Amino acid sequence: MTATTVSGAASLVQEALKAYGDDDAAAAVLRGYARRLAEPLRIAIAGMVKAGKSTLLNAIIGEEIAPTDTGECTRIVTWYRHGHTPRITLHPKTGEPRNLPLKRVDGRLVFVLGDVQAEDVDRLDVEWPSPMLQTMTLIDTPGIASLSEDVSARSTSFLTPEDTPSEADAVIYLMRHMHASDLRFLESFRDTEAGRSGTVNALAVLSRADEVGAGRIDSLLSAGEIAERYRRDHNLRKLALGVVPVAGLLAQSARAMRQQDFVSLQQLAGLDRADREKMLLSADRFLRSTSPESLTAEARASLLSRYGLFGIRLAVVLIRNGFDEPTPLAHELARRSGLDPLLDLLGRQFQARAEALKARTALVGVESLLRTSPRPGTEHLAAALERLQANAHEFRELRLLATLRTTGVPLSSELANEAEGLIGGWGAASHVRLGLDADATPDELSDEARRFLLRWRAVAENPLTDRSALDACRVVIRSCEGILAESSARQRHRQPA
Repeated sequence: MTATTVSGAASLVQEALKAYGDDDAAAAVLRGYARRLAEPLRIAIAGMVKAGKSTLLNAIIGEEIAPTDTGECTRIVTWYRHGHTPRITLHPKTGEPRNLPLKRVDGRLVFVLGDVQAEDVDRLDVEWPSPMLQTMTLIDTPGIASLSEDVSARSTSFLTPEDTPSEADAVIYLMRHMHASDLRFLESFRDTEAGRSGTVNALAVLSRADEVGAGRIDSLLSAGEIAERYRRDHNLRKLALGVVPVAGLLAQSARAMRQQDFVSLQQLAGLDRADREKMLLSADRFLRSTSPESLTAEARASLLSRYGLFGIRLAVVLIRNGFDEPTPLAHELARRSGLDPLLDLLGRQFQARAEALKARTALVGVESLLRTSPRPGTEHLAAALERLQANAHEFRELRLLATLRTTGVPLSSELANEAEGLIGGWGAASHVRLGLDADATPDELSDEARRFLLRWRAVAENPLTDRSALDACRVVIRSCEGILAESSARQRHRQPA
């Protein structure tokens, strides 16, 4: 995202504030957009009831601070922001906000609402000193398609309001299978008006992936094949940037592994293989087993609730294969849970274009205000908004990405796939666009960018290229020129003065 586009969005919001300064409601909304441009990217975690939203959020943060039971708190929209001091603030629908007591039970953060009911709460704000929250604000939402219409409506109205942009800049959507209700939600979250795109702000997660193979050691491989099939599905492809299988429970517990967990897993790893495999045939067998004697019933129940059979089986195999220290084991379990690929995708698709997504949200908000509350003297705002949306290359890339994934462009499948990568469809970083390794040198980046640039200029100049594909070619060419300029600047920076 260029500084010009970011500053242009910020300036437009300030100009709108001057025009609507006498309208308290509109001014408050615009000040909110100005704050959003300066804040970390807002990423909501959504999905049906029991999809594992809070568990995944804990895994991303690296601590067990989001409630994962079925209590009142899971029915409330909860924001997780970075703060130097832990704090929980309850914002009621009526009345003043108040702080909740911080309480940890068995290592987990417990939210004590007192006599307040979930339906009387607008939101909870949790400030936590997690490094992950320095670059993103995570928003845990109640389950969609809940048996309680009030709970389901809470998420829907928060994520897909009728007349204003969503409070979230992007969404991670969890699904256990691909249902029609999942597609309906993603369709409603997608922006469809000119200048917007819905494929750039949604990722799908095949959650509880370890259950796909009934907890077998190869469950994630089976889940990966299903996720790839979903990713290629025409209906989902146009709504989400990718599909990642994640065993959320394992990811959460691996990121917050306790010494007592490691000791218990070590004891299991020391058993005879045949005895251990019989014990791990089912949860009931595992809980009823008396071997090893040093492993108490409470320790077994804790392991099962924190890791599941899949996680226990995998951890034992890893310990026996050399991961005999807590930290390396925890890192390997997190990697194999699918969390690392998800974090990588978050970085490539959301964090790398965070400024573009935030600016896009602000511009959509100004556009909505001009449409719903028109007033004399704002014509210059509408003109500036149109110019920014039409000319900012980042937005042109987003529009083309949406087109490539929906209606398509009259290019060969090879060229269409190449174009998708070059405009950031697989990640916004230069090396990802060019299909190079992360450690590629500026020289290698320049050479590859130049090769693609010449190739796409030839495509654009070819008289056999469909005229309706020329705009797409121009966007790709501009992206290649941008990569080349960036890598050339790096080369100059490396040269001694």
